[in-house]
Amino acid sequence: MQKKSRKPGKAIPKHVRQPSKKHTKKSAVTGAILAVSGVCVLVLAVSGLLFGAIEAAPKPVQGSAAQASSTSFDASLPSVSEPAQPTVQTVRFSATGDNLIHDGIYLQAAKRTGGTGYDFAPVYENLKEFYAEFDLNWLNQETLVTDEIEPDGYPQFCTPAACGQAVYDLGMRVISMSNNHAYDKYAKGIEATMRFWDSMPDDVLTTGLWSDETEIPILEKNGITFAFLSYTESTNGIPTPDDAPAHVIYTSQEEVIQSQIQRANELADVVVAGMHWGVENSHDVSASQELLAQKLADWGADVIIGTHPHVVQAIDMLTAADGRQVPVAYSLGNFVSAQQYADQMISVVMTFDVTKTTQVDGSSEISVTNVKAVPSVTHYDANYANIRQYLYRDYTEELAAQHGTRASSGRFDLAYIREVLTQTIDESYLQWD
Repeated sequence: MQKKSRKPGKAIPKHVRQPSKKHTKKSAVTGAILAVSGVCVLVLAVSGLLFGAIEAAPKPVQGSAAQASSTSFDASLPSVSEPAQPTVQTVRFSATGDNLIHDGIYLQAAKRTGGTGYDFAPVYENLKEFYAEFDLNWLNQETLVTDEIEPDGYPQFCTPAACGQAVYDLGMRVISMSNNHAYDKYAKGIEATMRFWDSMPDDVLTTGLWSDETEIPILEKNGITFAFLSYTESTNGIPTPDDAPAHVIYTSQEEVIQSQIQRANELADVVVAGMHWGVENSHDVSASQELLAQKLADWGADVIIGTHPHVVQAIDMLTAADGRQVPVAYSLGNFVSAQQYADQMISVVMTFDVTKTTQVDGSSEISVTNVKAVPSVTHYDANYANIRQYLYRDYTEELAAQHGTRASSGRFDLAYIREVLTQTIDESYLQWD
């Protein structure tokens, strides 16, 4: 899909300087000397012709000398270079669903350190090698992250800063913060979580809490620039605090969203829209989700990443008004949580390739290809103990048989996981191994 182009400049012609001609002077000689010399010259000329004929006879050239002779060329002739080729740049991208840190998760993290801190690493360690395969990893951070406020769980969450460090160590670099829990701790929570993420290394980019709606978060990777936008359907009935340093943009604010997408297209090659929307615990995509997704594509979004329902929903390919093919994952499901039901334990990581092809004349084209959904499973033992994450390809029947969700859901096995996914997501997108 064509995104940006520029007109090529005129090439400056190269001029070849011609070698200058050498001029010789003739010396005057007397007629007498010429007459006397003429006879000698005639004799010498005849002898020279005979001798020169013998010397000028060509000699046969053998071996490498013959090859060198056959490839000789006139250095004064212009060389012929290979035609310039387009430049191709690629980014491998992953997007991950709700990192929803219930109190059981941070209490287990505290227990691992004997109460001296928090260790969240075991929750995520099984996926570290997987995320290392990608150039950019996007995450919906469902809860506030800070040590300035006491940790808290449902319904108004706050998560220790060590969890933010753990997801950074996992490889997450783009953090979406626009969700229904963004206002859980009011203005203080917004300010504190922004301060935490601002303290992280410079390669972290956050989006979704807006202090200035005209400032579009931009990140460059492998020569491709990305704009990241995030919006939420609600904030659980909590209005924007009057003294908040930043605010969310609601999905109902369509004029603002359209304006941001158009501005993002002026600044970046690729526009990624994170949408916290849909009906909780429903695998069905709502009509309002479908309608807004098409608008996002028509306005210029290149990828749409959906979160919030806590279960997986369909992945689709939309055709934008300008003909671009725009992938949308309506819901990736939970990433990490301590929720109760079996289908809440199942999620997918959306992966795709972004390619920028720049022609010799400077025009460029962006394509989003190889869209896949990689299944993952949140596992915990009885009574929510030992919460951790697995890729489906690494999960086993033995683990499934021990899953704590069986206490409330009954069945939980590999076949059940596959049924949930294949009944929701087109199998052409699912990548099992």
